[in-house]
Amino acid sequence: MKKIFFLLFLFSTSLFAKEIHPTEQIASLNDTQKKILYEFAVLQKSGSDANAYWLKHKNQFFVLNDSVRNQLANEIYVNSHVVYIPVKDSAVQIWMQTQSLTNWMLYLAAFIAICAIIGLLRNYWNLLIGVLIKQFAPLFRLLFSAILLTYELLLIGVACIIGGCYLEEMTLRTVVIHTGLFLLWSQSTAIFTRKYLVQKYVFQIKDNFWGNNKWETVKTICLPAIIVTVALLYVLYKVPGDTLYNYEIVVSGMAAICALPFWRVLEKYISPILIPFKDTSIERSIYSLAACMVLALLIDGFFIAQQNPLFCYVIIALTSLLIISFLLLSLKDNFKYNYKNYYYLQFITILFLSAVLLYSFYIHSGEMIWASLIGTSIYVIIKYWEIPTFFVSWKRSKTATWGFLGMAVLLWLLAKGILYVSGVLYVA
Repeated sequence: MKKIFFLLFLFSTSLFAKEIHPTEQIASLNDTQKKILYEFAVLQKSGSDANAYWLKHKNQFFVLNDSVRNQLANEIYVNSHVVYIPVKDSAVQIWMQTQSLTNWMLYLAAFIAICAIIGLLRNYWNLLIGVLIKQFAPLFRLLFSAILLTYELLLIGVACIIGGCYLEEMTLRTVVIHTGLFLLWSQSTAIFTRKYLVQKYVFQIKDNFWGNNKWETVKTICLPAIIVTVALLYVLYKVPGDTLYNYEIVVSGMAAICALPFWRVLEKYISPILIPFKDTSIERSIYSLAACMVLALLIDGFFIAQQNPLFCYVIIALTSLLIISFLLLSLKDNFKYNYKNYYYLQFITILFLSAVLLYSFYIHSGEMIWASLIGTSIYVIIKYWEIPTFFVSWKRSKTATWGFLGMAVLLWLLAKGILYVSGVLYVA
């Protein structure tokens, strides 16, 4: 009998000596129990009376010794991520919305500053170089020769991108990084084209786009776009909080893809999807735009079908590019002598804008809703000025005055229509 009791004692001791597996035990707890253990750990770590709290909520658990309790509480505390959701119309929520608005205002300020800097470079660069060369002719003939200057600006662009990621102030960081991106794209293009002034290599790029030398097209258009895409990936890695670059990387990526030479061969088979009726008066650039739009539609549809939140920025950027492209392609000036394609494109454009509008409300994406509403409004305004030109001309002063008065009424109707559609699709 004593041997039997001794064996039972050893067996029970081995049970208590088993290793605790906190992951399995935590998985078996419900949300209330996890919350109690998390708060218990917080009280322990803050030096408060955690035992009194435990005695109050002890009945929520089955038998749980102090060692297991402490281990589970610590495991939950270490692996928890607290999410704070402010109350609707609270001061915190209003502050968060204000911060979001000011962030976009800072982006706008940075964008305006970037455009101004690029404009200043364009207006005064030649003058500045001329003055420097005259004053420091021997030295600057070497340092600021066209070839060496291109490489120097390229290195400055790389330095701006790398160094800009470490700047704390968002507006300054955005200006510096975008200046670097501009220099990286322009100077890499200059190096590949061997034309060291913008005015010269712009025309060569246009010739290469439709030229027969495929390697020149890849080298002078695709490679600079790929370099900028890689730079944007680096910026996103270093500054993931700046969402603006998630949209810009789509632009550079699409530029690299659409410039690939084999699309020029395939565009005669792809472009009839958007321009089905033959018309020799249409410029080739219009057919290329139509082919690129079909490609972008396929890519956009692929990402939408994935239903993965990771691709939300890509979808918004691609859809916004497509809205702009449809607005440009559907212009009356592109089809001056044969309006069959013009009528067909109005139907396709309205269909696309309607689909984007419905999809944006379906996924509740604020950026997509704004893009679709602004695109639709611009389309309506363009057609308001285009369609009457089939019958009358707006060039006469009296007619134009009536036209602007009608446009005011049209904008009022658009605003009321947007509110009504938003109420039906979003609020309801």
